[in-house]
Amino acid sequence: MSQEVIKKGSLVLYKIRPAIVTDIGEKITIQLEANKAKRVRAKDISLIHPGPLVDIKSLTNVLPDIQETWELLEGEITNLPELCELLFNDYTPDFAWSTWLCVTKGIYFEGKPDRIVTRSQQQVDESLEGIRLKQAEEDEKRRFFENIQAATLNDEDKKKLSEVEMVALDKADKSQILKSLDIKQDRASAHRFLIKCGYWAADFNPYPARNEINMSQLDFPVTSYGEEDRADLTSISAFAIDDVGSNDPDDAISLHDGVLWVHIADVAAIVSHDSAIDKEASERGANLYLPEDIIHMLPRDITEQLGLGLHEKSPALSIGFKVSENGELSDIKIVLSWIKVTRLTYAEADQQLNSTFSEINQLCQSFRARRIENQASEINLPEVSVKVRDNEISITPLDRLLSRQLVSDAMLMAGYAVATFCHDKEIPIPYAMQPEPTEISYPETLSEMYAYRRQFKASKITLEPEKHFGLGLDMYTRVTSPLRRYLDLVVHQQLRLFLSGIDVLTSEEISSKIMSVSQKTMSIRKAERFSNLHWKLIYLQRNPHWQGDAVVVDIDERKVTILIPELAMESKMRVRDGYSLNEKIKIKINTVDLPDQTASFARI
Repeated sequence: MSQEVIKKGSLVLYKIRPAIVTDIGEKITIQLEANKAKRVRAKDISLIHPGPLVDIKSLTNVLPDIQETWELLEGEITNLPELCELLFNDYTPDFAWSTWLCVTKGIYFEGKPDRIVTRSQQQVDESLEGIRLKQAEEDEKRRFFENIQAATLNDEDKKKLSEVEMVALDKADKSQILKSLDIKQDRASAHRFLIKCGYWAADFNPYPARNEINMSQLDFPVTSYGEEDRADLTSISAFAIDDVGSNDPDDAISLHDGVLWVHIADVAAIVSHDSAIDKEASERGANLYLPEDIIHMLPRDITEQLGLGLHEKSPALSIGFKVSENGELSDIKIVLSWIKVTRLTYAEADQQLNSTFSEINQLCQSFRARRIENQASEINLPEVSVKVRDNEISITPLDRLLSRQLVSDAMLMAGYAVATFCHDKEIPIPYAMQPEPTEISYPETLSEMYAYRRQFKASKITLEPEKHFGLGLDMYTRVTSPLRRYLDLVVHQQLRLFLSGIDVLTSEEISSKIMSVSQKTMSIRKAERFSNLHWKLIYLQRNPHWQGDAVVVDIDERKVTILIPELAMESKMRVRDGYSLNEKIKIKINTVDLPDQTASFARI
């Protein structure tokens, strides 16, 4: 457009903004909105109306009936003044600017002020459909966020929120939904949001999924164990001692002619190396024990067939040995056997420590004394059983029954005996070891035990026997839970091959099994630990007036760490009054943050 047409007071277009020409010289001075002046070249502006226009703020946008004019101009090319006359029957600054805004929408017309093209029917239809879809998308977005605020989600809403769930489950770092709501993009914030909007139930446990645990029960066809030669030990009284309600008894003990026997469910009789079930069990690594459920490593049919004491007689792998007065094991023998088992609870067994289990208890005490001489640590911090049944949470402290210690010692003897046997026979198996802590001590008080436990280094699985510091054993393998732990089953498979005169797996093959399972079992233990804390916190949420006892186990400048025995839970409290280690205090629940897995308590 030539410079002569543009004059002071003209309404022009600068980029996409309206402006008034205030001076014409070598360059043209224009005034934009907010009274901002700018000097530009003539080619940088386009005339909208010659004016005169005094105030850019006075411009109004008038909506014309554009469709009739578009139909009239079908296929033609026009310009801004002509189009303005057709739309408004007049050419004023307001009408010219309103006309140009119609062109910029790009629905019915497109182009520049001096050359405006009438769009085709197909182009208009496509633009209108795009607007309709965009509006529908905006409506859906608005409805979605309204449903989030009201916590009334439908199936489509839940599909969209799956991206937030990925953040809450540690499977993604970002969520556009959280970003649009200005919510911090971390797992705790995502967890909190999903509860608030109703995507997750208030008590939803995310920790199995967060640790990538397979939560399906293994549904697999199971064959019966075959006929084979077994030592008949059915004349010896054998006892499987478990917690009340235990449904997978996999170990039992007996004493006969000075030989202490530890009998273990003969799982390898059904699950052989590299079988289909073995591969599935290897993928899982171990049973997952949650307060709300148990996810089994093996099909339930195997437990029903092999659980000790579930039938009149049970097939077992029996480990026999003698125990000297100083706790040394000798005459170790391992046989496939038939046994008859009586099932008892720990409480029932405790009542028989001075009768039925008197001699066994003496042998266990000798072995325990030897371990303690070998610097075994005895850390007795509070333990509880957390159960969720029909949405009711029960937290039951585990009594320090002597029968628990007896069974634990017997199982440790079995692990030591098998480790010794396999090492002597050069049978490759996974051994468990634990390095020594930096400083060895013999804690007595609760605070000393708490501090000493924190010095412990993690146990490891190795191919060669090494000392297990915490147990006070020169070598050790886990062998007593083949129904529940895959590497225990691997030891059984190796022993069965050896006893059958078949070549055992090589060290390389055992190493491969260890590597494939180690990370999975770590994930399972983490899921169990966090799940137990999760339900403890929900228990406190549901009991906002909870009060109880706590023991001070650590003190620093600003906070003390307390241990709550009835919950087997620790927490920190700010220091206000003087505290001393092992001091017993009364506390009450203050706040619970479920996503952060924290609770605060106040002293009463």
